[in-house]
Amino acid sequence: MLISNSTVFMPSVLTLVGIPGLESVQCWIGIPFFAMYLIAMIGNFLLLAVIQSERSLHEPMYIFLAMLGTTDIGLATSIIPKMLGVFWFHMSEIYFDSCLLQMWFIHTFQVIESGILLAMAFDRYIAICYPLRHATILTFQLVIQIGTAVTLRAAALVTPCIILIKSRLKFYHTTIISHSYCEHMAIVKLAAGNIWINKISGLFVAFTVAGFDIIFISLSYIQILTTVLRLPQKEARFKAFDTCITHVCVFLQFYLLAFFSFFTHRFGSHIPPYIHILFSSVYLLVPPFLNPLVYGLKTKQICSHVVKIFSV
Repeated sequence: MLISNSTVFMPSVLTLVGIPGLESVQCWIGIPFFAMYLIAMIGNFLLLAVIQSERSLHEPMYIFLAMLGTTDIGLATSIIPKMLGVFWFHMSEIYFDSCLLQMWFIHTFQVIESGILLAMAFDRYIAICYPLRHATILTFQLVIQIGTAVTLRAAALVTPCIILIKSRLKFYHTTIISHSYCEHMAIVKLAAGNIWINKISGLFVAFTVAGFDIIFISLSYIQILTTVLRLPQKEARFKAFDTCITHVCVFLQFYLLAFFSFFTHRFGSHIPPYIHILFSSVYLLVPPFLNPLVYGLKTKQICSHVVKIFSV
């Protein structure tokens, strides 16, 4: 229903542009995205299968890793199928409520992933700083409770952003989203009304999650580093470092990419839109793509079981 010549009241359908400025080559850009998605799916499902089938891997670290793999599958699947539909088949239209649902899934899985990385840092902290108490502290029941709490926290933080869009933003300048998927600020910027509350809610979620998780992850690894450097034997120090380096690499790639995408979207007005959209699309697919490769290659127990599967 048109209210004026320039605004639309509660549009039922939105249009995803894809990557603005690169529409003519999107069909080719979709090929590496599809390849990364395929590798991510195979890698994470294989990771889950190995952890589920091997009883020796039913430990807190690997259970958290299974949670991370499940989250990565959900995150990638929330984005790539619709994105490839836009790139390859020009299926650019999406129902408004479906767009909000996609946004909810994407941001919820992002917050869950951050929480799982914090849980994994806590697990390494207990394992290295208090090795004799690790099994009694991190019981299976506590691990499941942590996973549940991480999921509930994500839903509780992201859901208000959806409610604010539905309840406050009634009029829109346009129904065209200059993005390849439905992202919070990409939707909010379409609105014709006052959007400062929506911006603040998005910033609150981002800084609450990143601030809390990064601080405690950093503190965990500082304590781990202090403990490791006090170990008398070089072999013990090397083994402890080797155990943690995989987690540190995953932690750094997730948060560095997240911060770059977050700040360029809000403050990088001088950056061409296609660079930001392309980077933000890649950034969401990199963790699901890299995590199973990093953990599969760096974790000897998982690597040996994967080799055993393919050598049968």
